[in-house]
Amino acid sequence: MSASEPTILATCGGLDAGSWTDSVYGPLLHHAVALAQVHGRPARVTHINTAGGDQRHVEGAELEAAAAAGVEASHLRFFPRRNIRDLREHLLRQDVVWVSGGSVVNLLAVWRAHGLDELLAEAWGEGVVLAGGSAGALCWHEGGTTASFGPEIAAVPDGLGLVPGSLAVHYDSDPARRPAHQRAVADGILPAGHALDEGVGLVYRGRRLDDVVAERAGASAWRVERGGDGVRETRIEPRLLETGAETA
Repeated sequence: MSASEPTILATCGGLDAGSWTDSVYGPLLHHAVALAQVHGRPARVTHINTAGGDQRHVEGAELEAAAAAGVEASHLRFFPRRNIRDLREHLLRQDVVWVSGGSVVNLLAVWRAHGLDELLAEAWGEGVVLAGGSAGALCWHEGGTTASFGPEIAAVPDGLGLVPGSLAVHYDSDPARRPAHQRAVADGILPAGHALDEGVGLVYRGRRLDDVVAERAGASAWRVERGGDGVRETRIEPRLLETGAETA
């Protein structure tokens, strides 16, 4: 683990379909590995799929993609039981922790039951890059909006709070997300923060937003804050990432 300072990459991204292998790391996942600044050995990436219930077929796709990317991958799972005895030792050996999507509400509950929330904060402080997509992006913030409770989008105000403000994901692909998030910010249920179109990521250094990146042209990030009787949105132009190389 060698990130120069505590680093978080919160995204709407992850695995992509491959042409040679079924799955590959997408550009945002490659960027998470690059942020760890590992030299002279394969980067160590642990995937955490708590939000999706630790489905084994997802693990297979991630291991295949990791092999194609030349990284050393592992999984930390909690269903049906925890697979790693010493969570702290495992996390502190990693370069990147990548958290995939699903229910952020269930993720937070399970992590807190196992004390993983505190261990992730320690690993972050020690230079392990924390990253993920969708629920794996929301969790690092103070709160956000989610479909965890059912088809209607609802606010979750009790994220881990490693980085400030709220987050909305899938802002351009799910028409219910934008108005629900705007209402939550306007009503003061959630603090001001950001929203992400598909394929966009926020890079935090410590608690400071340092960079906004995208894996596709035309996608945006948004600053969402209270203004007047409602909310004010400000578009943020991301920096376009180079496509990650796929290897046989």
